[in-house]
Amino acid sequence: MPLFKKEVTLENVKDIQALVDKFASYLEDEGYKVQKKVEGDRAIIQAQKGGILRDIVAAERALTFTFEKNGNDVKATVGVGKWLQNLGVTALEVLFLSEIFLFVDVPEILWNSHVENELIKKLKEIAKEA
Repeated sequence: MPLFKKEVTLENVKDIQALVDKFASYLEDEGYKVQKKVEGDRAIIQAQKGGILRDIVAAERALTFTFEKNGNDVKATVGVGKWLQNLGVTALEVLFLSEIFLFVDVPEILWNSHVENELIKKLKEIAKEA
């Protein structure tokens, strides 16, 4: 697995929609611009934050979270991806079949890794409630 993409399994998640909604709300409360989409047992959230993220990472990049529900577990993947215009009308099937994560430079990987670790920690807390 590349350095710029992380996966985590969230156990005993009853409702992927509730998980995505709660996590997206948390991101918005933290000042992120968020777009999300849930289709069946798959979901995607994209989050951009002004300031440091836009200065370090090109404006078309965003933290991208994908979710795939399998039984009571959800595989969550996080990395840097291209900010997708009109995510609401984009078919998730296409996104999950293509590689949506981008390669980033080492300084970006280190900064993103710190942010991702913090957000994954919060995602795990939210998953316990969903």
